[in-house]
Amino acid sequence: MKVLLVGHGAREHAIADALCRSVHEPKLFAIMSSCNPGIYRLCLRSGGKFFRGSETDPKFVADVAEQISADFVFIGPEEPQFHGVPDELWKRGIPCVGATEKCSEIERSKAFMRRLMWKYKIPGRLRFKAFRNVEDALAYIREYAESVALKPARQAGGKGVKVIADLKVYLSEEKRKVKEKHVIDIAEKHMKKYTDIEDRILIEEKVEGPEYTLQAFTDGKTLKPLPVVQDNKNAYEADIGPETGGMGSISGPGMLLPFLTQEEYDRSVEIVDACLKALQQEVGETYKGTIAGQMMLTPLWGPTIIEFYSRFGDPENVNVLPIMQTDMVDICEAILRESLHKIKLEFEECATVVKAIAPKGYPDRRDLAKGHPAHVDEKAIEEQGGKVFYGALDLREDGNMYTTGSRMVEIFAKAETIPEASKIAERCIPYVRLLDGWGLFHRSDIGSEVLLRRRIEQAELIRGVYQYRMQKGLIGVTIDWIPGRGKIVYEA
Repeated sequence: MKVLLVGHGAREHAIADALCRSVHEPKLFAIMSSCNPGIYRLCLRSGGKFFRGSETDPKFVADVAEQISADFVFIGPEEPQFHGVPDELWKRGIPCVGATEKCSEIERSKAFMRRLMWKYKIPGRLRFKAFRNVEDALAYIREYAESVALKPARQAGGKGVKVIADLKVYLSEEKRKVKEKHVIDIAEKHMKKYTDIEDRILIEEKVEGPEYTLQAFTDGKTLKPLPVVQDNKNAYEADIGPETGGMGSISGPGMLLPFLTQEEYDRSVEIVDACLKALQQEVGETYKGTIAGQMMLTPLWGPTIIEFYSRFGDPENVNVLPIMQTDMVDICEAILRESLHKIKLEFEECATVVKAIAPKGYPDRRDLAKGHPAHVDEKAIEEQGGKVFYGALDLREDGNMYTTGSRMVEIFAKAETIPEASKIAERCIPYVRLLDGWGLFHRSDIGSEVLLRRRIEQAELIRGVYQYRMQKGLIGVTIDWIPGRGKIVYEA
């Protein structure tokens, strides 16, 4: 059996690792724009091959798949989906695990996702306004003094999101100026290179609560959810600093997190499943691949959708694939045959922690984070109980690894509890370094007892509010007071 993997990050390294653990012993081939050391080694060990090239070029990917006679292709990142790589593969009769261009619109366009949820009246939806030009967005901000989340209307690699609370009247003018500046930044920086959607800026109502990610396999008919994971987006300790692609994540023990109940997990699965069905009805295509709901526990709804991924999260999938006991190849074949209902997903009963290590300069000055030679002592890390998943590192012909500007490695650890797994991961950190002396950073607090307790306390407060609202029939209902207009009630 021959499997072609598209993508070069730690997410794809975890997928490759899961595929190569299969009893079917597939030959792994990979298309990567930079050479991930871990994926490269797995290709060689399995008798496969690595191809350096564009991951978003449908013709190139399909040509390689035909050249090697791939049994199926697995698409890791979102951008190949947005560029129609799965569509070209299916057109040539090559099975593909990965959302088609139309199906991946649920991630590419955040405005499309919001409109979909309102059209089909799916619980967990937020009020929003989408704008196609800066002037209209600025006019809206100047008229309404609200607490909002400002976002690029398109998936932009996790960048450009800013949440602003406008609660103090004496600061309203200052907050308005901050909002205006960020709207301009979204249009001129984060959305500048994207021309594949008309909406440019998304303004959503602000909600608060602990975030978590529900990932799942789907064949379009059946949704098979994985253990829920919490990512930590902020760059620095105590949830401060700029948002990143994710500095680390926690999961377990079991399918839940310590701050999430079984009822909330089940409700989250129902919401993701409802969105999947609505999406397929809307675009008229079958979704075959992975999907993830980036969610938040809020006073407004309880489980609430923040955004969708039309693929696995990164680092979230690094928490769950290493402990998945079900054969990855069997899962992929069931997705392609639309027989996923026959598959039982099983996972090792444990807690996991993933910690990302990044060069200084990430995320705002990636130019400074690029080109540094790296050393990873995998043997020492394994002796400490951890496992390395390579990310933004390029293995070059001279045999050395060089940083490419993002999170260079992710350290995976497992234990009976999250804090225990966090300590194991922390012991592994010193064995990753840059040979030219350039600095690295990571978040030591991810999975710590202090941070975990804070998440639990926050969830308990939120839970009390949304359950009270549920009892009173107010779930999903928002009440605003606008000077000069009085009370405005927004029904769910």
